[in-house]
Amino acid sequence: MKIDQDKVAHIHYTLKDDEGQIIDQSSEHEPLAYIHGHGNIIPGLEQALLGKLAGDTLSVSVPPEQGYGERYDHLTQKVPRNMFSGIDEIEPGMQFHAQTDAGMQVVTVVQVEPDGIVLDGNHPLAGQTLHFDVKIMQVRNATQEELDHGHVHGEGGHHH
Repeated sequence: MKIDQDKVAHIHYTLKDDEGQIIDQSSEHEPLAYIHGHGNIIPGLEQALLGKLAGDTLSVSVPPEQGYGERYDHLTQKVPRNMFSGIDEIEPGMQFHAQTDAGMQVVTVVQVEPDGIVLDGNHPLAGQTLHFDVKIMQVRNATQEELDHGHVHGEGGHHH
């Protein structure tokens, strides 16, 4: 069975940056499962997997516009320290959920200064070319419940 719209693919992957450093990878014992054509994974990787079969391996480089987008400087801003009331220790690298005009967004603390906190609203991988090594473990039809919910249930997927 080929990977196509509404198929569930179980994949093992390793994600590296341009320098060859591993950014992320699937668990050795549990491949990532996603429903093809539902925006569960970044577009560039999804396109590369279309039509592949269980047992196939591939390497694919995904440019920023097909991954997590370009970096935008205007998404970095300094906010007053009192916006973090109740949080004693704030350090660079910490991530918070923030309500923005565009809805809920993850922001990363870049710098802690006496007069405020510098936050970056870009995705941590924005602006980067992503290099994936993928092995397809299994391809199956999605269940009606998975299609209704828009994500895989059970092994490698979402647990309710």
